Amino acid sequence: MKRTNPFVIVGYEGPEYFCDRAEETSKIIDAVKNGRNLTLIAPRRYGKTGLLHNAYNSLGDDYIKIYIDIFATRNLNDFTKTLASAVVGAMDTPIEKAMLQVGKFFKSCRPTILPQENGMPKFSFDIAPQQTETTLKEIFEYLKDHKGKVVIAIDEFQQILEYPEKGTEALLRSYVQNVPWVRFLFSGSRHHLMGEMFLSSKHPFYQSTDILSLPVIKREKYAEFASCHFAKAGHKFNREVFNVLYDRFRGVTWYIQMLLNRIWGKQEGLKDVSQITDVINEMVAERAFVFRDLYFSQNESSQLLLLAIAREGTVKTMFSSEFISRNALKATSTVRSALKNLENSELVYHDEKGYVIYDQVFAQWLIKYLDSH
Repeated sequence: MKRTNPFVIVGYEGPEYFCDRAEETSKIIDAVKNGRNLTLIAPRRYGKTGLLHNAYNSLGDDYIKIYIDIFATRNLNDFTKTLASAVVGAMDTPIEKAMLQVGKFFKSCRPTILPQENGMPKFSFDIAPQQTETTLKEIFEYLKDHKGKVVIAIDEFQQILEYPEKGTEALLRSYVQNVPWVRFLFSGSRHHLMGEMFLSSKHPFYQSTDILSLPVIKREKYAEFASCHFAKAGHKFNREVFNVLYDRFRGVTWYIQMLLNRIWGKQEGLKDVSQITDVINEMVAERAFVFRDLYFSQNESSQLLLLAIAREGTVKTMFSSEFISRNALKATSTVRSALKNLENSELVYHDEKGYVIYDQVFAQWLIKYLDSH
């Protein structure tokens, strides 16, 4: 069924509704086809997941393409369940063959088969904690036995650093390197953690993959994409107004998609900056109670630093005396501690221009809070 609103907020619905990323898609495909694993790094909401699925779409049907998001996993057992459910059965059809393969490799546990509309078998695993490593080994033995083209994307891969089990990185690295015909795409949103994992000689995955850092989509490409869809629907599209929208949200994909989605849905075209203001106000109002709770859950130093960053938009030199004095902050050591807290909570991150509020709608709420006090 063809989409009504072309500005997709969740998931991937084909190249027609995917903006640009031609160069990045080409790099992923080149790595996969030439036997190299790849690490994709970008903040959340830059469109990493959509890019992975766009690359999968471009790879065609020669590959078995598997995707998992491990952000919600809390330990190696969760990871193993997630990986097993995605991998097992994906490479074998019909279901009789899949069951035969499962019986051949999996001795530590037995899966539950879940029906799917497409007729493919879907397996769900309940793995006892003491059987976690055994089952993980069985998954990779299962992969090793399959000689076809397989690519596995693991999103939010830095999450494995939070697992309580020691040696998880080394364990996974040992298994990954023993299935050389399976390509892995490791994706993550925390730059410093992903960089450390793949670029530091202290870590098992050191220099084991290509590295692809994802920038924002260029303004010209995004404007072309958006104007095309507005034109198809017979709606007006003002390029200068789009430029304001793009700059307001620093070119970050999710926010641009969300605002265009809402503006397009009103069937009025993109004509005036007031439309942007109205949609931002809507989004801030919808989230106001959540943002208020989030703000007041921080200690005083973190609250003051959040307001300071929101006030300035981008902070290039966080510890300069001018910034601290201008925003009535406390000592440099206090600012440093507050910043560490906000970064660990993923409320603030550092890009090529400086420190910014991670959630730009939250930043707009903070500005309103400042204006009202």
